[in-house]
Amino acid sequence: MKIPVYQIDAFTDKAFGGNPAAVCPLEFWPENEIMQKIAAENNLSETAFFVNKGEFIEIKWFTPKVEIELCGHATLATTYVIFNFIAPEKEELKFQSMGGELRVTKENDLITLNFPARMPQKSEAPAGLAEALGNTPIEIYKSRDYVLLFESEKDIINLSPDFAELLKIDAHGFICTAPGDNSDFVSRFFAPQVGINEDPVTGSAHTNLIPFWAERLKKNKLHAFQLSERKGELFCEHLGERVFISGKAVKFLQGFIEIENPA
Repeated sequence: MKIPVYQIDAFTDKAFGGNPAAVCPLEFWPENEIMQKIAAENNLSETAFFVNKGEFIEIKWFTPKVEIELCGHATLATTYVIFNFIAPEKEELKFQSMGGELRVTKENDLITLNFPARMPQKSEAPAGLAEALGNTPIEIYKSRDYVLLFESEKDIINLSPDFAELLKIDAHGFICTAPGDNSDFVSRFFAPQVGINEDPVTGSAHTNLIPFWAERLKKNKLHAFQLSERKGELFCEHLGERVFISGKAVKFLQGFIEIENPA
């Protein structure tokens, strides 16, 4: 089995920044077990696989441990690959995924994801949260993930979670956010239960953060940074039931995965 593979840094305009994702174009779907093993071997936060069906593109995303229903940065990375190396004449793509229909457009070097919004709701703190994070959020919300509001960008930068303790809390992920010093808001994202202690830049987290901050700041166009070590920049817009998440990307590598006698 020989599969093309690209590694793309998403939500950045510089190599070694943003969030790296592997992208694998396919002619047909192999067994999920094979894709899961490839994702584990790649050992990136996500590996995206896609099959072109003509009118739309089917896409799947895998962390090193599980398949997930929505991934922003790996979708941006996939779109970058298609726009730059497979179908440069295209300006819009339609994806079908476990998370529903996704549309992506490009304008110059900016790629825009059109994703469903997820407005988090007020929630109680799960047991052990403050101890696991090393700080207590001032407000707690939840949709798929916990959205944890802190007072300042400094609070977000200084978070040093105990991931063994976070793993004991039943949650897909923890989105920690605060007003930004040089942007509308900042965030970090922790998801040890799906094999990602800290995700460098998380498009899916911003499906929560965009409606959350749009309501708090009374504005629909927002500028954001995710303050992981690699750091990512996102240009956002709230559209009611949908959100626009825009960013840039760069190629890190291109090659082939060659599998002989898979175990």
